[in-house]
Amino acid sequence: MRFPTRSVLPGVVAAVVLASGTAACTYKNSGTESGGQAAPAARTGGGAELVDGSRTKVALVPGGAHPYFQPWKTAVTTARKTYGLGAVTFDETAEWDQQKQNNLLSTLAARGYNSFGVFGVSPTDINSTFADLRSQGFPVASLGSCPAGDKDEADFCLSTDVELAAYKASKAAIEAMGGRGTLVHLTGNNVDANTQLRIKGVARAVKETGGKVKLLQTITDIDTDLQTAQKAVSDLMAAKGDRITGIVATAYNPAVAAADAVSTSGSKAKVIAIDDDAKILSGIEQGTVTATVVQNPVGQAEVGTWALALLQTKQCTVRSPGVEVDSGSFVVTKANVSGYDKARQAKTAELKQQFADKILSCG
Repeated sequence: MRFPTRSVLPGVVAAVVLASGTAACTYKNSGTESGGQAAPAARTGGGAELVDGSRTKVALVPGGAHPYFQPWKTAVTTARKTYGLGAVTFDETAEWDQQKQNNLLSTLAARGYNSFGVFGVSPTDINSTFADLRSQGFPVASLGSCPAGDKDEADFCLSTDVELAAYKASKAAIEAMGGRGTLVHLTGNNVDANTQLRIKGVARAVKETGGKVKLLQTITDIDTDLQTAQKAVSDLMAAKGDRITGIVATAYNPAVAAADAVSTSGSKAKVIAIDDDAKILSGIEQGTVTATVVQNPVGQAEVGTWALALLQTKQCTVRSPGVEVDSGSFVVTKANVSGYDKARQAKTAELKQQFADKILSCG
């Protein structure tokens, strides 16, 4: 599966290296104002106060089934209550097929949904889908991944800067390895633009070691399902396990498979995973996984839904249509595994402030 975005809006939302205890900044009319008094939940900063979202019906549509998107379900349901929206839904096709996703979007529009947050199946073809939806008057957010190329036909993209996330994961792995040794990179579909960006991020971190760390192998196309990832990792450990000092996994299923393999084999390889699967978090607590780089799917869904509502009601417009914003990535270690979500929540609050102040123009 392909994960989040290809670039970040400079100066707007810098990626955060997680530290437990990070506090959310307060801003005008956010959930808690500077004096500590609770403000109406639908309000935010910069004049972006949703007056009436009762006619807004938001659909969040992933490209297919994957654990990464499960937090979207709860987030969009919460957003409906918070902002008084008319309706929300989370819907996905049974398989990763762009035409089937297009058909689903058409069906949802026919059912009255008028705002769409979409993780496109095809990074090269999704722009035509976005353009079609917008031509019908629907606001569209590209969530979790941006289209390939230099143009985004969605109103905005809110996603992870995947190259930066892979770079941070690799830096964490290299540090855990003592700054030298052999590193293996496990990732997703080789033809995906996001995979190529992850490969670039890993290569940059390795190059910075001046030859002290060697990239032994990059294994792609193993995120189809857990079984595929497990076989690939098992074969890797059987053939080269004694040469591997560190493993950086930048796709979900390979990360889980690597954590399992190191735990059961007794390997001394340092594993840096992605996302916060229960097995990975347990591995961090037990010491079999060194760290993981978590993303912010809840923030994507929450902020994306709120911004879509402001666009659908025509209270706000996007200052630079197609703008790309990094939703954040966070390094989680044993030191902060128990409290990392507080920092992620703080990042989400920061994103809302940045949207209100810099991304949206509200009358």
